[in-house]
Amino acid sequence: MAEKEDYAELLERYRSRLEEKLEGKIQQYAPTTKDYQEFRKEMLPPHLTRYEQLCQLSEKLIRLKPDAKKAQQMQKAIETAHLGITPSGAVSFGVLLPLFIALAGGLLTFVFLNSPMFATVMVILGLVLIRPLINLPMYFASNWRLRASNQMVLCIFYVVTYMRHTSNIEKAIEFAAEHMSPPLSLDMKKILWDVETERYESVRESLDAYLQGWREFNMEFVESFNLITSSLLEGEEDRRLATLDKALDVILEETYEKMLHYAHNLKSPVTLLNMLGIILPILGLVILPLVVSFMEGVSWLHLFFLYNILLPVGVFLLGKAILSKRPTGYGDTDISEEIPQYRKFRNILIKIGKTELQLSPLYIASLVAGILFFIGIAPLLLHLINPAFELPADPEANFHLLEYQQDKEGRIVGPFGLGASVLSLAITLSAGLGLGLYFRLRSQNVIKIRNKTKQLEDEFASALFQMGNRLGDDIPAEMAFGKVAQGMQDSASGKFFQMVSVNIQKLGLSVEQAIFHPQYGALQYFPSKIIESSMKVLIQSVKKGPRVAAQALTNIARYIKEIHRVNERLKDLMADIISSMTSQIKFLTPAIAGIVVGITSMITTILSKLSTQLKNLNTGEAGDLGTAGITDIFGLGIPTFYFQLVVGLYVVQIIYILTILANGIENGSDKLNERYQLGVNLIRSTLMYVLIAGAVMILFNVIASQIVAKTV
Repeated sequence: MAEKEDYAELLERYRSRLEEKLEGKIQQYAPTTKDYQEFRKEMLPPHLTRYEQLCQLSEKLIRLKPDAKKAQQMQKAIETAHLGITPSGAVSFGVLLPLFIALAGGLLTFVFLNSPMFATVMVILGLVLIRPLINLPMYFASNWRLRASNQMVLCIFYVVTYMRHTSNIEKAIEFAAEHMSPPLSLDMKKILWDVETERYESVRESLDAYLQGWREFNMEFVESFNLITSSLLEGEEDRRLATLDKALDVILEETYEKMLHYAHNLKSPVTLLNMLGIILPILGLVILPLVVSFMEGVSWLHLFFLYNILLPVGVFLLGKAILSKRPTGYGDTDISEEIPQYRKFRNILIKIGKTELQLSPLYIASLVAGILFFIGIAPLLLHLINPAFELPADPEANFHLLEYQQDKEGRIVGPFGLGASVLSLAITLSAGLGLGLYFRLRSQNVIKIRNKTKQLEDEFASALFQMGNRLGDDIPAEMAFGKVAQGMQDSASGKFFQMVSVNIQKLGLSVEQAIFHPQYGALQYFPSKIIESSMKVLIQSVKKGPRVAAQALTNIARYIKEIHRVNERLKDLMADIISSMTSQIKFLTPAIAGIVVGITSMITTILSKLSTQLKNLNTGEAGDLGTAGITDIFGLGIPTFYFQLVVGLYVVQIIYILTILANGIENGSDKLNERYQLGVNLIRSTLMYVLIAGAVMILFNVIASQIVAKTV
């Protein structure tokens, strides 16, 4: 006995020393199967693997260690996000990259732009980035939890559905992992692989260790799984089934309560986001041309840095902070990423006879963006080809194409012409339409398939009830599909059941093949995880008899209806917030920005014409307030060409960020709908901004010319 204790003490002592030297690498790189490593590599986003490579490289160059408490927090975040790095690697990368940005950026901006201010900003920016980059593992873990939380209701649904007919927690977790998409499917498989690699002795122990990480963030998920595992200990069948039903009820009800509080607390942050990120910056642009006209050394590049870099980053981070507090939801998945045969629908499909050509949306979007960008920079190209073109400008004319002018120091600046300002709108169109077309064309075919499938899912609960009733009457499953199809003609569910019945009767397929056959199966035309899992439960339970299958389908139908009911209640809670953000995206932001650009164009035109005409006046002798005294007050200001470029790109950026935020609040992590909404909103809002800005710009310039003509 004493020898065993001495051996255990010796083993623990050397293990602690190794962990101290290797900084937890023993636990992090516990043996895992080759399948898990390949699965992890496929499922993790590319930017995570690049981040891992950069961290590993940084750790080789210089190894910086965090303190013990920070290292423990980072290790938990690294394990949550399934990253193959160490805390030292994350800290080394978080310090080296900002130092490189500060030194290289400061040096390059000072040498090429000859701007000490920009060099100082780059140094400050690099130093400010140190803390966020060190905390990147925590950000990735938070993003992982956000995406995973949107699948938790379905996870509990799959586990409960399977365990109602087969009381086996390991098989139930495997069933859930098979029917979910990453990231939660990766977590479920990791639970099983940790048992396979003998990190834990049983699935219960592995599951308990995994749930420890969710106690702080999603207690209802933990409570539901605890109820599921406690059902294994129930001796009576009725109590076991009641416990499983309670598990799903717990996560549904607590999800609704948390979302209710989230919706109530969301109004203030969204209002703050609208004011600080949209209304105040755009309205502040009205006075900036006046400020710049009376301040030397301020150019449009300073506005670009403020409005197209700092403000969008700030709005994006504020939006991410709002999304990080969103409770569990019901995030949909992109079927084109899960089902290989649907990936072609992400392209533009052109049928020529029996041949189907696939054209990437990137080519169309790039072509449109390139043509518009070339049109937008045409004034700069014309001036580059012939610097004397429209120089000096005719002060009596109301319309100029370029209108370059000389400032107080004799430098040629511009273009100030109305024609150049209108052409600059093409650059905004290039950014907005280019991105919008890419997202729209990439998602529109897939979203049609999803909507068709959604229609089937909405009706599927009723169809399952009917199917359960038929099986309860001891009708074989092969005949029950046809009976249900007759009662639900001209509906999506009726077509699905009819397709299964035809496969059985005419092709001679079994029930399983009629549903899951890779070529003829009905699921090939209705790609839905909920329907697929329901049919797999049917196949499993029908082996135990029609009565067992009938009870299983009836319970699945009840679960689907309950999830749908709570989901609709959540949408009602978010309706006010989403409608407010939608109005900002579709109308208010592009309209306000377009009007501001028009007003700024008028102010710039008035100042420019006054400065030009006052130089030609002989207002007095020496000692009087002469021309030099008046003209020195006015500067040329920022050309509307560049000012519109800054505002237009800011509008595109804000529409992009607000669309992601609105979709995240309403639908959780739903990349397909996010891409589709980005395509719709970017195209619509950019066109609205360009039309309003162009019309107001032309109208106000005509008014400005008349005002100046009557004044001077």
